[in-house]
Amino acid sequence: METIGTILQWLIFLGMAFTSILASVLLITRKNPIHSALFLILNFLCVAVIYLLLYSQFIAIIQVLVYAGAIVMLIVFVIMLLDLEEELRSRLKLFYSKVIGSVLAVLFLFGLIYGLVATSPTGKTGSYTAEKMSANVKAVGEALFNQYLFPFEVVSILLVVAIIGAVILSKRKLS
Repeated sequence: METIGTILQWLIFLGMAFTSILASVLLITRKNPIHSALFLILNFLCVAVIYLLLYSQFIAIIQVLVYAGAIVMLIVFVIMLLDLEEELRSRLKLFYSKVIGSVLAVLFLFGLIYGLVATSPTGKTGSYTAEKMSANVKAVGEALFNQYLFPFEVVSILLVVAIIGAVILSKRKLS
């Protein structure tokens, strides 16, 4: 009986992994930004299912609520507010955007290779282990607001600045 459950988990994992990869490819190849946002939501939902398979229910719920819910809706709101489709067609040249995208992709690949080759895992675990974080919401809160307070505040300020910038750009466009 246990092997049937294990086989089912592997099938669900492979299905979600394949769907996530397909959604990622479709996310970056679509020309319509709304379609890209929908594929981003699909990708986030697949990752949430993978978290559930890893018995990390809290992280799966946060994945759906924060990423698939709030951040993607913010992206869709900004896309609709700014009407980016006409601006992208009129301002960006396709050739230059492909060159810049290719250079950034190669730099990202080099960064990944450097991160994998240059550093070796120490095997040390800190006070906030994965087991402690996945099952205990209080431990996540303590880690977030004690040890990682500064990065948390920087991200919140960055999001507020992005929203203010979107509002300013939309007001300038209407004037």
